[in-house]
Amino acid sequence: MGFSETIWASPVEFLRSVGPNDPVLFLSPAALQAQARRFQEGFPGLVTYAVKANPEEAVIVNLAAAGILAFDVASPEEIALIRRLVPGAVLHYNNPVRARHEIEFATRQDVASYSVDSLSELEKLIALVPNRRDDGSPVEITARFKLPVAGAAYDFGAKFGATEEVAAELMRRVDAAAFTASLTFHPGTQCTDPAAWEAYIRAARRIGEAAGVTPARLNVGGGFPSHRVQGEMPTLDAIFRLIERTTTEVFGTAAPQLICEPGRGMVADAFALLARVKALRDDTHVFLNDGVYGALAEMPLMGMTDRISAHAPDGSQRRGEPRRRVIFGPTCDSVDRLPGETALPTDMEEGDFLLVQGMGAYSVVTNTRFNGFGALGVQLALTLAP
Repeated sequence: MGFSETIWASPVEFLRSVGPNDPVLFLSPAALQAQARRFQEGFPGLVTYAVKANPEEAVIVNLAAAGILAFDVASPEEIALIRRLVPGAVLHYNNPVRARHEIEFATRQDVASYSVDSLSELEKLIALVPNRRDDGSPVEITARFKLPVAGAAYDFGAKFGATEEVAAELMRRVDAAAFTASLTFHPGTQCTDPAAWEAYIRAARRIGEAAGVTPARLNVGGGFPSHRVQGEMPTLDAIFRLIERTTTEVFGTAAPQLICEPGRGMVADAFALLARVKALRDDTHVFLNDGVYGALAEMPLMGMTDRISAHAPDGSQRRGEPRRRVIFGPTCDSVDRLPGETALPTDMEEGDFLLVQGMGAYSVVTNTRFNGFGALGVQLALTLAP
């Protein structure tokens, strides 16, 4: 996809100058690097980036410039991307299920850590992965476990994660095969309840005791929330403090090194989406040039954000009394509808633009060309403010 070389003052300057007919995503490098520093200064351990959230090259390069030099990768393509852009980066291959050819590729790329949540997948790793890296350091295998913990937008444990009993058996076998045995979990995306991390950390202690193996590291996953609702800022600092306090309380002097792998929490608020109003059907329904087959694919899963401003083609902000409207995307599929009704200004007109904040995560990667739509542009901006 790629970014242009122009750096705009803001998305509003771009819409005023260009008047795009296709949707456009804007990245603020300053906002992205500031968020990376916030994680590095606040989280009590190693900060990695989950590439799957947004693999744009400008994202990876800016994170590396901010000091993020370890990455959570989920496929050979993501491994190759990071090896090309950040050759010396540490790679954690944390997709728990891999084909044999994918494992073989990872070993040639000197992957440092693998996660696993089943005995059958562990057998493949033990058979195919050397237990030493190119520099002689041990390769890590982390047992991924799950708990019935609420508080997330959707539950990652529905697909991945071993029970505590299976996780303990995985740790025993990893240790016996002379790999570094560690533990990992994911509390679920957009997790706003810090107590979820506390429950998982306490479970990690139980698993280590049952296995008779002290975990070398504990990866507390992603799940860190982004800013989705006006007036409700993510409580990242509170989550960081709870993770540190609980780990110290539970493990004492045997506390494992902590790792986190934010994706959404790292990149979401460094992007904004500019979408154009194609039509106001009988002044009731809003049709946009983007929808659930494009950069807005997550809205039906996550719930509709309200961080939206409406702008006339000259860039001025519409400030009429809000009126709740149904928003449809551009395709001929009736599924292409954003959830619920969204409050939008009554003076909004056809040809106006909606600027949606917090759109950096799972927008580029979920964009399709269904019905021929989805020509998503990407631009750089100094600020994302309306």
